[in-house]
Amino acid sequence: MANFEFKAERRDRAGKGSARALRREGKIPAVIYGDKKDPISVAIPYKETTLQIQKGGFLTHIITVDVDGEKIQVIPRDYQLDVVRDFPLHVDFLRVSSSTMITVGVPVEFINEEGCPGLKRGGALNIVRREVEVECPATAIPESFVFDLKDADLGDSIHISAITLPAGVTPTITDRDFTIATIAAPAGFNEPVEGEAEADAE
Repeated sequence: MANFEFKAERRDRAGKGSARALRREGKIPAVIYGDKKDPISVAIPYKETTLQIQKGGFLTHIITVDVDGEKIQVIPRDYQLDVVRDFPLHVDFLRVSSSTMITVGVPVEFINEEGCPGLKRGGALNIVRREVEVECPATAIPESFVFDLKDADLGDSIHISAITLPAGVTPTITDRDFTIATIAAPAGFNEPVEGEAEADAE
């Protein structure tokens, strides 16, 4: 996943009053924890944080947080939004390294929809899972899982086994070849039997 960097500063005071004061200054309170180290309370820039959240995939991107010159690799694990105005109120960051394993949801993408036989025949792509939850190294999170529809016909199901997962990436569902999407037939569609097809041809 792409890496970007936040400038941050340590904050000593906690509480609602301190958080409100930070937001008035264009900053968001955050905490960095994990890796068997003490948590660090920091303030991060409001504008950059909001932009990254709105871009999507915020919780699956590695971020370098520059805390007064000390650069710490983290991944966002949670963030709070104002219920009325939808702006960020607080962010939780987890320290990561090459040995850190995490559970994340990786988005699903589809290609060759225009060449999909089932869709050409009037079918509909029924997406069962828009993301797949996996366990993987924190520094090697897949950007997405791409499924090719070039051979998918009416009634077909696309399963997780249709793609090769990167090394070290394991779905959290391990007891079955679970479905990602199906090609649903249009309403009232009936596949003609062989005899009927021949009669129609005559």
